[in-house]
Amino acid sequence: MSPRHLPTVALPMPSAADEQWLERFRRGDRATLAECYADHLEQVKRAVGRVLRGADQENLIHEVFLRVIADGELRRSFRGGSLGAWLGTMAYHQAIDYVRRHQRHAVADRRALAGEAEVTVEAIPELSGEDDAVAEARAKLLVDQFRKNVLPAKWAAVFEARFVQRLTQRDAARVLGIPRTTLAYQELRLQALLKRFLLEESDS
Repeated sequence: MSPRHLPTVALPMPSAADEQWLERFRRGDRATLAECYADHLEQVKRAVGRVLRGADQENLIHEVFLRVIADGELRRSFRGGSLGAWLGTMAYHQAIDYVRRHQRHAVADRRALAGEAEVTVEAIPELSGEDDAVAEARAKLLVDQFRKNVLPAKWAAVFEARFVQRLTQRDAARVLGIPRTTLAYQELRLQALLKRFLLEESDS
């Protein structure tokens, strides 16, 4: 879901403190993003839970927060007000998109079995950083820090496929040439690492 799908509402005039927080959030300040994760994890979980359950729900929750970390354009689309409501709306629509993608893949798989079509990897739009290269570099710095300091090399390919390119589990397993159960196990371990990485800052 792109930023244009998020609701636009009339907001009260922000205070100086609100403006300072918003500026830190938009530039990708690590402590602010860690605070965002800790404060709004349950709200995002409830929003995704309206559509998904189990492992798919957990996958989507972490995809939502990683998207917030990595996508400076998305953060700049937040104009202030209730961050929890904004995240919840985004998470709900992203969960719906996830279900629709899986439905399309299920149809494609049935056609492939019937010899009607080939199953292809879904094209994922690249993040746009042309309008504000400096802000985008800051936004990606946190992801680079996770890759450099936390991410095990043996799980790097799964991280790129699932959390950065946002391929479905089915497509990621196919592209990487590994069983889906193996991919799912590595993904769960990555989610735990990512959660600890984000929460460490809020404890410091």
